[in-house]
Formats: sequence, C-alpha cells, structure tokens
Amino acid sequence: MYTKALFKCLVLLLLCVAKSNAQEVLTIEDAVKVALENNFEIKIASNNLKINETNVTIGNAGMLPTVTATVVDNNGIQNSSQTRQDGTSTSLNNAKNNSLNYGVGLDWTIFDGMKMFAQLDQLKELQKLGDAELRRTILVKVGQVNSTYYDLVQQQQQLAALDTTIVISKQRLTLAQNRFTIGKASKLEVLNAQVDLNTDQVALLRQKELYANTKILLNQILARDSKINFKVIDAVKVDNSLILDNLIELAKKQNPELESQIINIRIAELQLKQVKANRYPTVKLNTGYNFSENQSSLGFTSQSSSRGLNYGFSASLNIFDGFAQHRNEKTSKLQIENTKFALEQQNQTLTTQLSTAYQTYLTNLELINLEDNNEAIAKQNLDITLDKFRIGTITTLEFRTAQLNYVNAKVRYSNAQFEAKLSEIALKELAGNISF
Repeated sequence: MYTKALFKCLVLLLLCVAKSNAQEVLTIEDAVKVALENNFEIKIASNNLKINETNVTIGNAGMLPTVTATVVDNNGIQNSSQTRQDGTSTSLNNAKNNSLNYGVGLDWTIFDGMKMFAQLDQLKELQKLGDAELRRTILVKVGQVNSTYYDLVQQQQQLAALDTTIVISKQRLTLAQNRFTIGKASKLEVLNAQVDLNTDQVALLRQKELYANTKILLNQILARDSKINFKVIDAVKVDNSLILDNLIELAKKQNPELESQIINIRIAELQLKQVKANRYPTVKLNTGYNFSENQSSLGFTSQSSSRGLNYGFSASLNIFDGFAQHRNEKTSKLQIENTKFALEQQNQTLTTQLSTAYQTYLTNLELINLEDNNEAIAKQNLDITLDKFRIGTITTLEFRTAQLNYVNAKVRYSNAQFEAKLSEIALKELAGNISF
C-alpha cells in the first residue's frame, strides 16, 4: 500500500512539473490574429478611420441649415429723471427696467458657388485616405510580426544546432579523458576538449539570451504580457513562386502608399474647387420667431410686448480682396502639381524597391539550395571524422574543424531560409499582398 501511494504521488508530481513547464505553441496565423486584435498602432489607425467616417455628413459639409434658440434677459435699477417739452419733470429713484427677448432663428446657405458639394466629396476622399492608412498600418505590422516570428524560428534552429555541437563536444571530452586514463592521449588533449566545450556553452547561453529577448519583442508587437512564454513552429516555408511583373501589377492596385498619393491628388483638386467657389455669390435664407417683453417704471410706456415671424435673405459677392483670390487659386494649382509629382515619385520608388527586393529574393532562393547541400556534406564529413577520432587516427584540431564546419553549415542554412523569407515578406508587403 505504501509503495502504491508513493507511486501515485510521483505521477502527480511529474504531471504538475510537466504542466508548469508547458509552453504555448504559437503559429504564425495565431500571431497575426493576436496582432490584429491587440496592436495599439492598428487600434489608433482604426479609430482615425472611424473619425473620418463620422465626418462624412451633409451637415459637416455645410448643406443643412443651422437653428439657434436665444434668450436675452436684461434688468436694471436706476435713479431716473425726465423733463418734458412743456417744462414739467418727473423723477424716480430705484426705477426698475426689464427687457426679455427670446426666440428661434434659422440660417441656411442655399448657394455658395458649389463649395459645399466639393467639401462633401473631400470628406469622402479623406475617409478613403483613412482606409488606406489603416491598411498600410496593418500591412506594416503583419510584416513585422512575420519577420520577428521567423527570426525566432531561425534562432530556435540555431539553438538546436548548438545543442547538437555541445553533445558532440561532451562526447569528445569523454573520449579524451578515457584516452588520457589509459595513456593514449596527453593532458593537453583533455584541456583543449574542455575549452572547446566551454566555448560552445558560452555560445549557447548567448543564443538563449537573444532568443528570450526576441520573444519579448514579439510579445510587445502583439501587445500582450511580455512574460508569456511560447514556442514557435520549427519550420520556414518560403514561397518560391513569386514573379516580379505580377508583383508590380498588384502593387499598382493594392499598395496603400500609392493609393494614398492618388487620393491626395483628388483632395487637392477638390480644394481648388472650393477656392474657385469664392468667385460666386453666397446666398443665405434666414427666418425666425421672436418674443419680446419690456417693462419700465418711468417713461411714456410702462410695459410692452411683441411676438412674430421674421424672414429674409442675404447675398454677398467678393468684388475685390487685394488679389487674394487669384493667389489662392494659383497656390492650389501648384499643390495639385506637387501631388502629381509625388505620385510619379512613389511609382518610381515602388518599382525600384520591388526590383531590388526581387533580386535579393532570387539570390536567397539559390542560397537555400546551396546551403542545404553544404549542410548534408558537413554532416557526412562530421560522422566520418567522429569515427576516426574514436579510433585515434586524426588530431583533435581536425575533429574540431569538422565540428565547427557542421555547426556553421546548419547556421548558414537556417540564415538562408530566414533571409529568403524576409525577402518574400518584403515583396508581399510592397505589393499589398500579405495574407492576414
């Protein structure tokens, strides 16, 4: 009974330890989803878009009338005296006077040279600009999540490579100690093996530090607790089917920065329309219903009241404003020209970025195949060298060289995959085609 109870306690203890050491396996899809939900920059851009959507109303463009209710109540206490034409006079101390006016008035601009319609169209374009900015923010953040995630994948692979080399270094140290014990090796061989093992352990510690810091960075991008522990999928799948011409065509349709420049041209053209509208008259309608009550302790009328409707219209036309209208129109035309130049510049910059990134992408794809082959050769060379080292037919220096060659080959292969993935991410970001 005692043995059975002890066994149950050990099982429970092992389960608790396993649970405490369990780590979340974070996929790239999950990371992107969390970023879209939590990232602060995306939230800010989303709220800015909502602000622009809220502003798109005919009232904000000035098409609706304004209705104002007013109340004015004036009271006074005065010492007054009056002398009439016939010579008689009247005086009163602490004479009270009261005037109360209240009512509702309506003002409505019914024509302003079509400026209000241009303002409404401009508000709609600003909404589109906010949408493009949101998509740009999302693309940048999703690209950043992808880059950081696959950086972790690369570092995780390098940790595995360093773990492997430490295992090999420990085997080498054990062999050296055994050979020293039976008199087939010198103390120097043991010391060299120990130094190399220590060097590998230092490299592993440095890599673990970098890995931990990069996980903290990814948690920050995902806007979640930096202490959350997780592992990433230990694989990098590079899309090797990208074609430059297709990417350029996609970029012309989907790149948010390019779209923003196109929208800016439209906004500048609408601004010119609003400036030109000042050449036309402005016509306003006004109406209101007012109440008025007056009381006076001294004078011919002690109390009066009135109420009624008033209505009318007003029109104004700018005849001369010191050539400000001409200057404003010229400035607006130059602004349109500048936005067109900016669009051409953005087109050229985008094509250049895509072309250079694509060349890097092709080079990295070739490097993946080359480094994959190099790793296989280095592994084969290490296996042969390890067998020879066990029987003592090669020197420790030759063994260490083969060991480092294998580790470096694994690291270079991992780096090649990572760099190719970065190139793929950059190309898809420029083309506005990152999956999220």
